[in-house]
Amino acid sequence: MRLSPAILYFGTPVALLATENADGTPNLAPVSSAWALGYTVVLGIGRESRTAENLAARPELVVNLPGPGLWRQVEALAPLTGADPVPEAKRAVYRHEADKFAAAGLTPQPAETVRPPRVAECPLQLEATVREMRPGGADGHFRIVECEVLRVHADPSVVVPGTQHVDPSAWSPLIYNFRHYHGLAPQLGHGFRSETP
Repeated sequence: MRLSPAILYFGTPVALLATENADGTPNLAPVSSAWALGYTVVLGIGRESRTAENLAARPELVVNLPGPGLWRQVEALAPLTGADPVPEAKRAVYRHEADKFAAAGLTPQPAETVRPPRVAECPLQLEATVREMRPGGADGHFRIVECEVLRVHADPSVVVPGTQHVDPSAWSPLIYNFRHYHGLAPQLGHGFRSETP
C-alpha cells in the first residue's frame, strides 16, 4: 500500500534542546528529529524557531534526553515558543512563554563546558557546540544542525557500575512515534558489537 503520511516520525528519540537567548536566559525546546554517530549529533529544527535563532547567534547547546516518565513535561513544552512576537506561521498553535523550564516543571542545572543549562530531570545530557547549520527540506523550512558533543552526563542509575557505558537495560529513551509517546519495549537481544551484553 502506498502512503503519503503528513510526518515521518517513525520512532525517534525526543530531545530537549537548551539554548541561550540574546538576554542570557535559557530557552528549552522539544525536538523529535535527532540522531547520533560517535560524538556527532544531528538535529532537525524549525527554521523560524527561537532555537534556530539562538544557535545561529550563540552556537552552544545541551541535548537533554528524557526518559518515558517525562512525556507530560515534554508535551507541556510542545505548544510553547520563546519567540516574541510569535512568528505568524506559528500563531494558530503556539504561544509565547519566556520561562519554559518553569512552564514544564523542569529544573535548570549548570553545564560545565557551555552556557545553556542542562535539564536536571533528564538521565542523559550532552553538552555540545554547533559545527554546521544548513537549510533542510524541499522548501528550506527546517534547519539541519550538526553538533559536536563535548561532555556527556549520565545519572548513575543508568550507568553500568565501574564503566563508561550506559546500561541499556536501565536506560529507556522517550520515543516519539507518529506523534505518540512511547518507551522502549522489553529487550529482544543485543548486537554483536555490544559492550554491555
